[in-house]
Amino acid sequence: MNPIALFVTCLVDQALPEVGVATARLLRRAGFQVEFPQAQTCCGQPFFNSGYRTQARELAQHTVALLQPYEAIVLPSGSCTAMIRLEYPHLLADNPRWYYAARRVAAKTYELSEFLAKFAPDFLADHKLETMPLVSSKSPITYHDSCHMNRMLHLRAQPRAALRAAGYEIVEMAESERCCGFGGLFSVKMPEVSNAMTVAKLRLARQTAVTTLITADPGCLQQMRGMVCPGDGLVVKHLAVALEEALSGNAEEQEQ
Repeated sequence: MNPIALFVTCLVDQALPEVGVATARLLRRAGFQVEFPQAQTCCGQPFFNSGYRTQARELAQHTVALLQPYEAIVLPSGSCTAMIRLEYPHLLADNPRWYYAARRVAAKTYELSEFLAKFAPDFLADHKLETMPLVSSKSPITYHDSCHMNRMLHLRAQPRAALRAAGYEIVEMAESERCCGFGGLFSVKMPEVSNAMTVAKLRLARQTAVTTLITADPGCLQQMRGMVCPGDGLVVKHLAVALEEALSGNAEEQEQ
């Protein structure tokens, strides 16, 4: 495969750089040549969700033009993947040139675990066999299904398969698909409701008795991590970080 583009997302770029680093390392371990288009910026989802369609359209056109040359685009985010794949063609439907360009980009845009499942299905399991032991079976995790990834992209099996292939035991929490409370601007406009939803979500995670909660969306990660009480023993990680730690043999050290 020719070079693939890492579209890192705003939250990763500005607040969670370790997620971008882990994603790039993971993809390179899997044998892909990864490039980071320097001109990338916001995918436009905040504008789009707030009704600022003109501004969202401008960002969509910029992103489509930037990503067109690549054979595949990978994101460590279900919500931004959904924006590019599902909303860009609708947003640019009035202009045939941009509409068909958006469809071409949408067709080759993937969330990280989805990309690995399609183009490197044996990578994690093969790496696990080569570098045993990786993650102790005594360190189970639980997984949170983010709204966009679950409901819009229908990606539930792929992140779990990746985690299991890397050696993790998954203890499913009740209502894993329940919203974490982030919801983008919802958490800013209605913080009391948002935070109450997050408290409820974290309670469900703690009921599994695991110490690590994994999510594949940076927004959910930031929201839940921000509401974890110091000393309560729960660590919230991004999927890419958990997978990279497993492959480098550092998962146990990071949890201690």
